[in-house]
Amino acid sequence: MPVTRRNVLSQLATQTDAQRQETTTTAALAAALAVDEDEVERHLEGLLACELARRDADDSIRVTVTGEELLDLDTDELVIVEPQTEGGEPQTERSDR
Repeated sequence: MPVTRRNVLSQLATQTDAQRQETTTTAALAAALAVDEDEVERHLEGLLACELARRDADDSIRVTVTGEELLDLDTDELVIVEPQTEGGEPQTERSDR
């Protein structure tokens, strides 16, 4: 089963904490999701661009308060919109539960 951006965000929220600034690594996320690190990294880039995740100077990552709040909405469907790239359209990813 392919991993979705929501899966990555949910696992990131499970392994980290925004308030306590607890972090994890891409490798740990990939292992928990049983997928390749490159696939997790692609999803993380989108989460970072939307400020749903944060990467620290030591390359560790954590969910943001905004990311936790988005998950707390517990919607049946979640759409994450990435910022528009130069000369392009914004990219979206739809994640069905």
